[in-house]
Amino acid sequence: MSNTYVPLISSAVAGPLGVLHLPRLWLKASLEAQGKLAAGYPGIGQGYDMMVINALGLKPDAVKAFIGTKPTYPQFESWIKRQPGARLDKATIYKLNVAIMGYIHEDSVRKGILSANGLPDDGSVNPGAVDLNNLDDWFEFHQAVLK
Repeated sequence: MSNTYVPLISSAVAGPLGVLHLPRLWLKASLEAQGKLAAGYPGIGQGYDMMVINALGLKPDAVKAFIGTKPTYPQFESWIKRQPGARLDKATIYKLNVAIMGYIHEDSVRKGILSANGLPDDGSVNPGAVDLNNLDDWFEFHQAVLK
């Protein structure tokens, strides 16, 4: 088994603050900070990661630096609450969560994930990015650990 890990926390998971994807962001950035994130996964990527960071009014460099201190997930949420300008009101979190759950990948991404998993691209699989990303993670985990 390798010393790197596929991040298996789904973007559909929220922590105590109620922010979807935040636990996955913490996990990916934490693994990257330790040199343990599986190849092909960004610690802080341009998709959901930046959606969350921007919506909450955080600074990517500050997030990365704090993650480098090896916080637990509750410590990460506590740090977020203390950030100047952090937006944690219910309306902001609701809008962000709706955006995450409603995001649809480009056709090429959908086709690639379905093809890798041996699934038809015939509309029978939920096209939401969260569900497709789950399939992608499970496939990568299978390839790295179970195959």
